[in-house]
Amino acid sequence: MTELGQYLSKKSASKAGISKKTGISKSRLSELTLNPSTQLRAWELYLIALALDVDPGEMFKDIFNKLKLPNE
Repeated sequence: MTELGQYLSKKSASKAGISKKTGISKSRLSELTLNPSTQLRAWELYLIALALDVDPGEMFKDIFNKLKLPNE
């Protein structure tokens, strides 16, 4: 499961509900939540955050908190 998948699980959000609110297909949401090599687009993150009624910046930090600069 990807970081986005873990985030959606933590928020108890269904892919069907998020898909309905955002217009992002359920298959795309499944790809984003199950395949770590799938790239999450900024606009997708923003729409998902709106659908979950969370701050997009906080959601971004929660999902990408493991990223570090190469020299650190």
